[in-house]
Amino acid sequence: MEEKKKNLSDFNSFKLPSLQNITIGIIVSEWNDFVTEALKEGTISTLLEFGLKKEQIEVYYVPGSFELPTAAVMLLEAHPDIDGIICLGCVIQGETRHFEFISQAVATGIMKIGVEYASPVIFGVLTCDTIEQAKERAGGKHGNKGVEAAVSCLKMLALERKLK
Repeated sequence: MEEKKKNLSDFNSFKLPSLQNITIGIIVSEWNDFVTEALKEGTISTLLEFGLKKEQIEVYYVPGSFELPTAAVMLLEAHPDIDGIICLGCVIQGETRHFEFISQAVATGIMKIGVEYASPVIFGVLTCDTIEQAKERAGGKHGNKGVEAAVSCLKMLALERKLK
């Protein structure tokens, strides 16, 4: 069976509502920072490409991916003016089941926060088997998952504005 490979940075242009009053929070895991910094750069460059200004983007750091959901809640509680949050992390399979527990907890936590707050909280966390796979998805041959996370956030904000 042939595996379909998609460049994560490919996206179709879409119409956005005014971005004048939008503030995006980006929460970045410091663990595997050789990957997460590349994800952050892809995220920021995409947001700027779509018309946001640097002052509309706030970046925060947490020790690891496991802390992303907690930081997202802290950010939503401390800054209700935040329109969307992009959580960036990288969990790489090791020799134990730790990978499974962290990946599942982070994915479920981020999803629950978005639902609970009815706010775009985007899962931009790589869960890879190898370092090479992570690099391929953080600016390598599969694009940059940070770009995809930024586009997802903007599309969700557009949907939210349309529904209001």
